[in-house]
Amino acid sequence: MNQSLKLSIQKIYPDLRRSEKKVADYLLSHTGSYRNLTLNRIAREAEVSQPTVLRFIRAMGYSGFKEFRYVLAEEKEEKTGTWDHILYGFPFTEYDHVEDVPAKLISTTIEHLKDTLRNISPDTLKEVVQALVRAEKIAVYYVENSACTASDLVTKLLYLGMNCCAYNDYYMQNVSAGNLTEKDVAVGISYSGNSRSTVDAMRTAHENGVKTIAITNFENSLIEKYSDLVLRTSNQQHFYGDAIFSRVSQLAVVDMIYTGIMLSDYEKYTGILDRSSRLIQAQAYPPEE
Repeated sequence: MNQSLKLSIQKIYPDLRRSEKKVADYLLSHTGSYRNLTLNRIAREAEVSQPTVLRFIRAMGYSGFKEFRYVLAEEKEEKTGTWDHILYGFPFTEYDHVEDVPAKLISTTIEHLKDTLRNISPDTLKEVVQALVRAEKIAVYYVENSACTASDLVTKLLYLGMNCCAYNDYYMQNVSAGNLTEKDVAVGISYSGNSRSTVDAMRTAHENGVKTIAITNFENSLIEKYSDLVLRTSNQQHFYGDAIFSRVSQLAVVDMIYTGIMLSDYEKYTGILDRSSRLIQAQAYPPEE
């Protein structure tokens, strides 16, 4: 199925009836040739009636099955503009409209998260969790777009009672890294893996015998040279879309670490989390009567 038709289905999906969504689900998950699909086959394999398939087709804006089947089988040439390389898998161009954004953005995010899942090593994640649990102090180094990820990681670790702090100033990063010991852990967050200040801090920590952990996107990036453990989100280049999709995948990795720590000693960390939650309850307005 060409991407344009796929996105059109995803765009109308929320407004479809339950039975029509079964037709959409079938078409989106179909892995064989679309050229051989008939009205009867779609109805049979989607477990709906033929009139339901026709209602779905009309909801798509086609007059009948003949027109829809022609479009279904065609790999139409997509319109491309000056930004056609910008976003992974589903390019935004000057021809797009605001109403196209939800389907394209969510679809791209899902694909990027799937790519992250393929690249994350469960064994490495387990080692990361063990290293953090054993650490006396955890220092997190980052710059620019990684700020959201660093803040989320530090917040979650603090909630679990860990001694953790983040640094984005070049001088403070190196002062921090130079004072870490073998009992501590340094975490470097860099999408490119080549951010100078983050890499320099990780190098300082690594040379001091500190356990180092990198959260990055690309294989064989410079930060990996100074990292004992690497959680890699992908190997894809996303150009202008980096700020969107690097954040999404990195936050997913943070949630993996957080959940992994919880599961490493469930009773201990749920108890700490419960205590931390009670400490901030006073800062919330009570529910209205």
